[in-house]
Amino acid sequence: MEAKAVAKYIRISPRKARQVADLIRGKNINEAYALLKFTPNRATEPIGKALKSAVANAEHNFEMDSESLVVSSIYVDEGPTMKRFRPRAMGRADLIRKRMSHITVVVSEKKEG
Repeated sequence: MEAKAVAKYIRISPRKARQVADLIRGKNINEAYALLKFTPNRATEPIGKALKSAVANAEHNFEMDSESLVVSSIYVDEGPTMKRFRPRAMGRADLIRKRMSHITVVVSEKKEG
């Protein structure tokens, strides 16, 4: 049994969010929370929220025990990109890309054995 949560349109680039997601993949829920708490990265806040939501979904919808949950899968997909222009020398303009992410967290119960 699996429970998942999706955080969409998060204003952080997918590449930076994937660095944090790779840290907690396959970890126990308590260990994942500890890693997120002490990782100095801006992506830890939205990933932590998505993880907390996935755990709440598991407890409420599927009556799973939160102590036996593990992060079975976590992935970060690219969302839409906002495009902005920055003026440069001699009347030119550069394109600034403000990237967004969709963060998906899937938790499941630890298999005994």
